[in-house]
Formats: sequence, structure tokens, C-alpha cells
Amino acid sequence: MAAMLELNRTALKEWAAIQRSLARGQILLIRKGGILEQKQGFTVEHREFFLFPTYAHQNENDLVPAAHRDLAASFRGSPPADQVCFDFYAVAEEVWKVDRLDSLQQLEGQHVLSWSAVEARFHYRRPGVHVLALRVFQLPETIRRPNQKRYDGCVSWVELEEALPTISARPVLSGEDFRAKLEAVRGALASAVPI
Repeated sequence: MAAMLELNRTALKEWAAIQRSLARGQILLIRKGGILEQKQGFTVEHREFFLFPTYAHQNENDLVPAAHRDLAASFRGSPPADQVCFDFYAVAEEVWKVDRLDSLQQLEGQHVLSWSAVEARFHYRRPGVHVLALRVFQLPETIRRPNQKRYDGCVSWVELEEALPTISARPVLSGEDFRAKLEAVRGALASAVPI
């Protein structure tokens, strides 16, 4: 892995419950994109970013039962609406464009989305999703910033008001554990197109 950026102002919006699973060593995100991005669709515009926790739209039906406790905890721990809290930074080590639903079935147990949520994302507007293998880092302390109106809306990527530091962020998985999980994903997605 190349050296991580020391400062970055890019963030990817993701459900707070999913961020909790990433903190425990999950490495995958399955993305379709926000409603406002559907004309062009979701693209991986950045390979490094802060994880911007979101609370709207996350629900039990879209998560596997084991992640329901993360959902409840994310709502209990949500900051006031005028504030956003950053606890994690991520590097997209590998990204695939997956256009076969059966390939996604091979990932069961490696992410926390329910199968019905995966199917719905896959079939929404045009078939396919992006799968991101993330190396996730815990920030040394929570970074709190004022929420901005321009951060609102159903978009994936947000440019923050200021660059935030990543110095002293620690990987949530050892290099060996991350590589083992990545190899399992590579095997499952052998027919998918890496980008």
C-alpha cells in the first residue's frame, strides 16, 4: 500500500450501521449511488476518503440480523443534526464493477446487507453495482465539524469545508488479516471487472 494522505477533504457518505461493521473488520461496501447520481450512476471518484456517517434510509430490513444491534447503536450514538462526526478513514484497495447477481451471492457473509437489499440495489434503474474492498482506519479521536447544508441530499461524495488530518490513524485489521479477506473477495469476484 502506498503512503496514505496526511490531509484529505473528501468523504464518502455511508450508513452509520455499516460503518460500525467496517470498524470490526468487514472490508466490503456494495454501492449503487445516491438518487441524485443516477443519471451518471455511482463512480469511484476517490481512492481515499473519510467515512461520513448517515442515518437516513438505514433500516433493519436492509441489514442481516447480526447487524441490527449496530443499527440501534448508530441511532443511539447519532450526533445532533447540526454536527457531523468522523471516526474512520478508508482506502479503496480494489474496486469491481459487478454486473452478475450470482457473483454477489458469493459474497454472502462478507458484508452486512441483506440479500433483498443487495438485489434491490443491483436491479435499481440499470443492473449492476460497485463493490469496494476498503482498508479502514480508526482515527485517533473523533473529529467533530459543523454539518453544512451542502452535505445534504442523496449523493455519495462530499467535499468537506476543510482538509482533515489522518495522522496516527490505525488500521482496524492487521495487514495479514486484510490480505486474507481481500483474497477471499477476489476469489468470489473472479468473473467481475476490476476498475
